[in-house]
Amino acid sequence: MQGIEGGFVSSNEVELSPTMSNSSSLSMELDESTETRIQRLISEHPVIIFTRSSCCMCHVMKNLLATIGVHPTVIELDDNEIAALPLPHTIAPAAFIGGTCIGGLESLVALHVTGHLIPKLVQVGALWV
Repeated sequence: MQGIEGGFVSSNEVELSPTMSNSSSLSMELDESTETRIQRLISEHPVIIFTRSSCCMCHVMKNLLATIGVHPTVIELDDNEIAALPLPHTIAPAAFIGGTCIGGLESLVALHVTGHLIPKLVQVGALWV
């Protein structure tokens, strides 16, 4: 599968090439840097997960969010692209809610267990209760 440089793989398994004409928010500008694309995607989606191909932790993240009623945008990145994520540490999967990095699977589960996840999802408009 391709990462940002060659296209995207989203949670619905559709791969978008930079040469395709597509009005989707996953469309790419050919002159965008990897960092710019990542920042644009983070700002455009209330809940987004950046992951590596076949990441079992990403699968658990998606299932937890789906159980709550949220279906995040999932973008698969290669190792070089993971390094471009705006994080203090290079982790994957990395979840962003409302443009803010909440971290990996452990952080997402911790937010849920402490009762902070649902209010955060409601606040960014990803969930209606």
